[in-house]
Amino acid sequence: MAGVLGALGVVEVRGLFRDALDDLGAHDLLVVNSGTGRRDADFDGSDDDWRPFHDRLAAWARAGGAVLGLHQAVNTFYDAPEWESVLGGRWIPGESMHPPIGPARFELAQGHPVTEGLDAVEAFDERYCRLRVGPTARVLGTTTDDDGAEHPVLWVDEAHGGRTVYSALGHDSRSFAAEGHQALLRRSASWLLS
Repeated sequence: MAGVLGALGVVEVRGLFRDALDDLGAHDLLVVNSGTGRRDADFDGSDDDWRPFHDRLAAWARAGGAVLGLHQAVNTFYDAPEWESVLGGRWIPGESMHPPIGPARFELAQGHPVTEGLDAVEAFDERYCRLRVGPTARVLGTTTDDDGAEHPVLWVDEAHGGRTVYSALGHDSRSFAAEGHQALLRRSASWLLS
């Protein structure tokens, strides 16, 4: 990720994730690319242990923070109901799904700085389907499932007080290697940082 966004000044910061937001105020952009992981309090703490993390994240976003949510970010933080409003949508267990990973096409709407002038993205990736998109999110990209039904996979949201871009793309390095996906990431980060 830092290789694609490094020219924009984006640096990668890692650490124990639950404590990673202690100094979030020093950063302009938070990139979340994580999924549900283990739901085991003995492994990484209880919901109560994570509450300060979720409170810091929500407060930072409401105060104008910029969030770039990638792929599984829509399928994380189930212990934080406010995450859905920050991200602008959610994976719904038992409803959301994706066809087998493979060559995929993601159509982009025009008329927004994130997508204006960009062509459809073609990448080796999963096509997330049946995501719940929040009422304040503006859908900028779609994909089709194997039956030809269209599903939103890219949106922006500014209703929480800051800015968010969510992109369902990014299952693995094959997706990030696609030039169109790299251009979309750079454009997303540029808009979030503007």
